[in-house]
Amino acid sequence: MENSLCVSIFLVLCIFIQSSAHGQSLGLESFGRRSRAAETKETSQETRTRFLLFKEETNKGCQIRLNHSDTLQQCGFNSSLPLVMIVHGWLESVHFSPSNVHLIGYSLGAHVSGFAGSYMSRKHKIGRITGLDAAGLLFKRASPSDRLSPDDANFVDAIHTFTQEHMGLSVGIKQPIAHYDFYPNGGSYQPGCHFLELYKHIAKHGLNAITQTIKCAHERSVHLFIDSLLHADMQSTAYPCRDMDSFSQGLCLSCKKGRCNTLGYYARQEPQSKKSKSLFLVTRAQSPFKVYHYQLKIQFSNEIEKPVEPTFAMSLLGTKEEMQKIPITLNKGITSNKTYSFLITLDLDIGEPIMIKFKWENSMVWSNVWNTVQTIIPWRRESLHSGLVLKSIRVKAGETQQRMTFCSENMNDLQLHPTQEKTFVRCESNSKKLKRKIR
Repeated sequence: MENSLCVSIFLVLCIFIQSSAHGQSLGLESFGRRSRAAETKETSQETRTRFLLFKEETNKGCQIRLNHSDTLQQCGFNSSLPLVMIVHGWLESVHFSPSNVHLIGYSLGAHVSGFAGSYMSRKHKIGRITGLDAAGLLFKRASPSDRLSPDDANFVDAIHTFTQEHMGLSVGIKQPIAHYDFYPNGGSYQPGCHFLELYKHIAKHGLNAITQTIKCAHERSVHLFIDSLLHADMQSTAYPCRDMDSFSQGLCLSCKKGRCNTLGYYARQEPQSKKSKSLFLVTRAQSPFKVYHYQLKIQFSNEIEKPVEPTFAMSLLGTKEEMQKIPITLNKGITSNKTYSFLITLDLDIGEPIMIKFKWENSMVWSNVWNTVQTIIPWRRESLHSGLVLKSIRVKAGETQQRMTFCSENMNDLQLHPTQEKTFVRCESNSKKLKRKIR
């Protein structure tokens, strides 16, 4: 564990659910609320559940045995320190302050953690519950009392990574179930988990490749949380938004009034609120998962008779690094005097952007379009052959919330032609004259 963590003891609650005592299979009641009599009877029976305590200075877990409190002392458990639990099954509290407890539940374990939190007295709520792609099957239409909900702890956060539905069913639950619900890459599916990536999984996992591919997106929630611990200096920022479509247009990078939050262990814990907040972000396909989000706004000011759909590429030069050939496609086409907003993400921290190189890529198709239109309407040859007029590009950095304006390096030549690249440099964004031009 990193020294920056406030906990010096990390309790990992490893519950391997194989079967109930005496070989009986687990039914739905195993993760629901059961009678006191059933619980008392079951605790007296032998169980295969293992509780392992890990301390910072050791890699080997020390087993804590049920109904043997002396093993807590033998393993060096300190009840005065904050406590973190990783859960996949049912748990019972021991003698410690519930407000110092952090339950981390994956899939079904997320709801189990919710049941544990609900079981506690309202006067002694669990401090935090993190749901990692909480199970969707059987819980999609469940009431808050029958699944993980914001009422189960002082702070509840959830990471949704595999909510894609098939025949109305999904592995992970899509609906908000926490104070903060994080939807990496929209939450439906995850980069690097598509079946087209199967050949990579075969090279890594052999015969288990298909299984690994199927559960890839579901398990991504776990890896994202672990990544937040391993890379404390590379925390991923998530932004409040209505849906992924709006986020992909770069419309949701505002962090005013503390609206944004950090994905994973270091999420900001706010006072209890009944209303869930949905946050979106983009991640990479592998660790470290962090990317840097930028919103670009572009306006083409010339007269365009019909919408055109060119493909662009841009290079972004910063004070630290340069990212080249970032593809940009405006799927809805370009029309006159309309501002286009879209999101780009960078794997590297380039520092403060200082220059943009913007290139019109798909030349052959659009050169033919221009020539065809010129033939049909020869008297408008000059205006149609002039290309696209691009005066400025506005940029907002999500992570720093900095706004920048980039103007054409040559203001006497603003026309962008197929295959041509234009250079844009930082210019004064507070100029009233410039604002009037780019509105």
